[in-house]
Amino acid sequence: MSAKTSIGRCNLSRLSYLIGLLLLQCLVLQASTSDAQPSRVAQIEVVATAVPRPAQLALTSSGRLVVLSQGWRGDSAAEIYWLDPTGVQPIDASRAPRLVIPFAEGPRKTALGSLAVDSKSGDLFLGEENGNRIYRLAAARRLSPLAVGLNHLLGGSSLTLDREGRLVVLDYASFESQLRSESPVPPALEALAVEDYTGPLVFRINPEEDVPLPRRFELVAPVFPRPPVRRVAGEPLHKFIAVAPFGRDSLALLNSVGEVLILSPEGQLRRLARLPSGHFHRTNMAMGPDGSVFISAGFHIRELYRVSPAGLVTSVAHELGDPQGIAVDRSGALYVAETALHRIIRIRPTDP
Repeated sequence: MSAKTSIGRCNLSRLSYLIGLLLLQCLVLQASTSDAQPSRVAQIEVVATAVPRPAQLALTSSGRLVVLSQGWRGDSAAEIYWLDPTGVQPIDASRAPRLVIPFAEGPRKTALGSLAVDSKSGDLFLGEENGNRIYRLAAARRLSPLAVGLNHLLGGSSLTLDREGRLVVLDYASFESQLRSESPVPPALEALAVEDYTGPLVFRINPEEDVPLPRRFELVAPVFPRPPVRRVAGEPLHKFIAVAPFGRDSLALLNSVGEVLILSPEGQLRRLARLPSGHFHRTNMAMGPDGSVFISAGFHIRELYRVSPAGLVTSVAHELGDPQGIAVDRSGALYVAETALHRIIRIRPTDP
């Protein structure tokens, strides 16, 4: 083999290496800066940037956007932002004021992972992620426990306010979840325990009711399942992971396998739709002004779905950066927290 041949092969090898390195850098850059892809019926705008790990969103009656953030360092239970989505955009959240909620004293270090806003008072309701308690943050920035005693409160849309201003909360009864509970066997759920009930629970309480606080969920009868409860035959119902008001008195529920269910005021369930298969994690749900259900599918699916009142499922946007919190304004515009990209986007869907 000649020296020229060796040098030529060496140069070709170096060139191949450099080309491969350049392609790898391009792929990394593309993955880190990829934008959400709207469907043909949507427009996407960036509303706020530099929001550290935004998890939940809600809109006040005045139109301000409330953001529940996990913070850059994870050294607090939550950080709360109040942003004006009608001002100059994109908003640089690093320059915006925020409220930092520290972890509770002692061994309890549970972060806050669910959010709802009282449209009348502007008070916030905050739930512990994988915890047992719900807190109320008054407009005067005073935090106090509202309710305790749940088995397992998830993050995402695991609590909401119905059209009457009552707080709706999702829970789950099982041996494993009772190990997380603050009370061994809740007296109000003794019938469920006797019947060996394993499955989802839906509670509804009035935050304005004149009763001693914090409310104890072991003293509150669930609206689902309604007593008397029979022994569950076969496989238990899948866990409910998101809830939103539906119509006048009903509730829309999403379970862990992607079924969208409607819970009637009488406590009866019917299936509205089934989402495409996938792993739903920290999933959020909100109602549009036309009665559609919007579902932000989370990290693994990275898609935003719309379910019409008739049960038709369509995709509003895909390739999102870990879509979590979602809120809908009166015009039907969607605000979505892209947690992985630390920003809030606005999607203006049109009729499909």
